[in-house]
Amino acid sequence: MAPSNRLPYQQATRTLLRESVLDAMRDLLSVKDWSEVTMTDVAAGAQVSRQTVYNEFKSRQGLAQAYALRLADRFVGAVEDAIYANAGRPHVALVEGFTTFFRQSASDPLVQSLLTGEAKPDLLRLITTDSGPLLEHASARLAETLERSWVQAPPAEAGILSRGIVRLAISYISMPPDSDRDVAEDLSRTFVPFIEAIIGAHA
Repeated sequence: MAPSNRLPYQQATRTLLRESVLDAMRDLLSVKDWSEVTMTDVAAGAQVSRQTVYNEFKSRQGLAQAYALRLADRFVGAVEDAIYANAGRPHVALVEGFTTFFRQSASDPLVQSLLTGEAKPDLLRLITTDSGPLLEHASARLAETLERSWVQAPPAEAGILSRGIVRLAISYISMPPDSDRDVAEDLSRTFVPFIEAIIGAHA
């Protein structure tokens, strides 16, 4: 019998809960500033108890961190899609990945809340001094793609490349580029020689 790819019930239930809560938070941020969003508001939006939200995310900052991790996942997803859609074309793949991320992050309500109104040091810490979990998570996932895809990067090179790509991309959240395409082009040119060297080594 072929192995099942389905998640265990408890894990699937938890994943659904987290997604529902984060979706509710996103909906609230579309109409409220982060400074006005409470755990009670988020719980009501997700139709769960306030205690359930606290049990899962521990604190308001934990909730924001989980949201930021999901945003990082979407960045990696954009780069992954671009890599697989542009086999053998690293420049095109990176430009598409960066451009998609800049567009998505600019329209995200948490990022918009970070950049507007009063200063929000708690949000800023998520992508600066407290960004370790976010960078580690996104870099590990991207490194796996660089190893498995047509790039076929060795683990060490995949780690170096993924950390550089993720760190630079995340740094632009707090200071969005004036032109998504121009910055994506510049960043692509930075990393393409490294990728081409990797490809050349196993050609």
